[in-house]
Amino acid sequence: MFPVKPGKPTFKSYLPQPTEVKNPVQGMKNLEAKLLPGEIVVTEVNFVRKCVGPNSSPDDLWGKLVCTNFKISFVTHGSLPRQKFQYTNRLLGEHDIPLAGVEQVVTVNEAKGKQKVLGSNQKLKFSPTELMVYCKDFRMVRFRFDEAGPDSTKKVCLAIAHYSQPADAQLLFGFEYTGKCFHSSSGDRANGLDPGSSLQTALFDCSSDWDREIKRTGASDWRVCSVNEGYAVSPSLPEFFVVPASLADQDLKQFSVSFAGKRIPMWCWNHSNGSALVRMASIRDPLQQRNLDRRICSAITKSHPKCSDVLKSDLDRSLPNIQEIQAAFVRLRQICVIEPFEENEERWLSSLESSKWLEYVRAFLKHSVEVVYMLEGQLCSVMLQEEEDRDLACVVSSLVQLMLDPHYRSLGGFQSLVQKEWVMAGHRFLDRCNHLKKNDGEECPLFLLFLDCVWQLMNQYPAAFEFTETYLTVLSDSMWIPVFSTFLFNCPRHCAERSRDFAQSESIKLGENKALRFPCVWYWGHQFSVKDQALFNSPLYVGKSVTCVHNGTVKTFRRTKKSHSATLRGPPSLPNGLTVELDTLTRRNSLALRLKPDPWQPREVPESPAERFSCEWLSRPVDLQGLLLPQLLPSHLQLWRLYFLRWVPEAQISRGGSVMAFHRLSLLADEIETLQNQLRQHRGGTPASTPASTPGTPDQESSRMYFKAGTPDDLPSTPDYLTSSFPFSPVGNLCRRNILGTPFSKFLSGAKIWVSNENLANETL
Repeated sequence: MFPVKPGKPTFKSYLPQPTEVKNPVQGMKNLEAKLLPGEIVVTEVNFVRKCVGPNSSPDDLWGKLVCTNFKISFVTHGSLPRQKFQYTNRLLGEHDIPLAGVEQVVTVNEAKGKQKVLGSNQKLKFSPTELMVYCKDFRMVRFRFDEAGPDSTKKVCLAIAHYSQPADAQLLFGFEYTGKCFHSSSGDRANGLDPGSSLQTALFDCSSDWDREIKRTGASDWRVCSVNEGYAVSPSLPEFFVVPASLADQDLKQFSVSFAGKRIPMWCWNHSNGSALVRMASIRDPLQQRNLDRRICSAITKSHPKCSDVLKSDLDRSLPNIQEIQAAFVRLRQICVIEPFEENEERWLSSLESSKWLEYVRAFLKHSVEVVYMLEGQLCSVMLQEEEDRDLACVVSSLVQLMLDPHYRSLGGFQSLVQKEWVMAGHRFLDRCNHLKKNDGEECPLFLLFLDCVWQLMNQYPAAFEFTETYLTVLSDSMWIPVFSTFLFNCPRHCAERSRDFAQSESIKLGENKALRFPCVWYWGHQFSVKDQALFNSPLYVGKSVTCVHNGTVKTFRRTKKSHSATLRGPPSLPNGLTVELDTLTRRNSLALRLKPDPWQPREVPESPAERFSCEWLSRPVDLQGLLLPQLLPSHLQLWRLYFLRWVPEAQISRGGSVMAFHRLSLLADEIETLQNQLRQHRGGTPASTPASTPGTPDQESSRMYFKAGTPDDLPSTPDYLTSSFPFSPVGNLCRRNILGTPFSKFLSGAKIWVSNENLANETL
């Protein structure tokens, strides 16, 4: 049969063709991934397309996909279709994904209609045309291999699946990085810098940190115990911790064998009235239980100035277990990331409720309020008891201290709190984060649940916290960067042993500590510049004291309860500075909201003494430097949108959302600081040094605010890159069907009350 000569095309297209699709080869060979010390390239493939939408788009990016022993790196000469800002991570590029943050790797071959979830050391029988990477931070990234070679495509997919599931903790990138970057020949310096230098955060790895905490809280009848030095008694407790002064070391050694994991009861915090918060593991020996309870409670009672009773709180009976929390998290991720939103979808909000995530957030907050009532209202010491004292107790003890002690609402105080109640107390970050992908039954996002509870408090009392929700989000993301000792190990002993073994195997000379010193996450200079760290600082924060200028004289005064509002240009303040729901608008385009009764929400009748205590406190004016209690009605607890929905393109509001208030307030705070310094200079004094943006940043001249006010003659302008997901960009991270016109879009439209900068400019309160 003779071939038919093709006819000439009769249709001429006047639409310009995207240059990325026409010439994907141009400049591809010059692309190279940026590598950290100890990082090596495993395999790479050229001519890969990163999708920024559900289908092929002229905005898709062409580049090279690289798999290293640390990350998935997509290197491109192109740029995203929207203007981006200068917020960068020093460890990760704009298109990089740390391997520890990979939840699932899915390969697809469209022609054969095949799809496979790749595991470690598996074979791939078909050539993939598409790779989908589901991440633990709720991202879903999609790559296409239309122009790539099949062999290279297979290799990179298998390498990503293999290196994202290491068989041993020492295969995590943090070991190579620390060994190469943080140790010179002397073995105790990191390129001339001590990994823990310049930190203002107490790490509680020495007795002096515990001594200072005892003095700060006024716990006079408690002492620092060194019975576990060298981890001689308990493998999961720190070497130094605090116990009642009446208990001798010999008694503690004798008691330890009866507790789960030999975890002796450990002091957490002391109230100014003398009540103490203590945490302990369960007593395994039933014959010794009554005797040990009596001895421990008697010692705690003696440490109380008024010898008040000790109340025990059984967390295992009162709160959901780790399996239930993990199941709730999986359901939440399913509805936020994986499930497509069809136009007939009408059950998104009910699906959110049925996930039980917010229900569990409420349960932990409510139980923490009950413990606060025992300490504050009943003047009794409280003992938090859990089977192993390494999971639920971390959440509750941290929340209780956050509600009672304003020191922990500062940036440095909050970091010390996490270090004390999570890292040093032996929370199993390696297992709970499932870094090794060995046992899914051990995985549980307890730390994220805690940060969500903190965000709920911050959302209700924004002026009480020095840090922002951006800080909480970045802190959560840091769990998936396997560099920091904070999130890599199950306890301090685990860190010391694994780092020592690795140093010996690699012939690394160690210093006096005889262990490899990993950087901790609190030294934020490893990840961000001083300017970018300023995004962690809240412009609304009201500290213990503030400075003012009166007739040219700088004075310091303590704010009274009525001298400020917990919010500014936001929802109105309820009693105690609480905020009303954003959908109760009184007039169109208005931010001056008024409280409306909620007819469908049944009013809870306080039944328990703790509920009566909470209602009585909520009826009084707020003291941001005193006790804080959350509102716990379902209407007061919201979905943390910046974290859970930040990668959803449809949820992004250009130049809208709460970032507009953050931008304006930052300008005001920066202008006030500038004027104060100018007045000091006018008086002939030295300008006051602006506090560093975060602990660990020695630059004293940088402003605390990310957004600068400029000169008084400059007109304030809103940057184009501000969106409701700032400082995170959803473009090219989540690809699914459009949700406009669905009930989900109506749920998201609640954030649009901020609308834009023009509404803020025209608003009169």
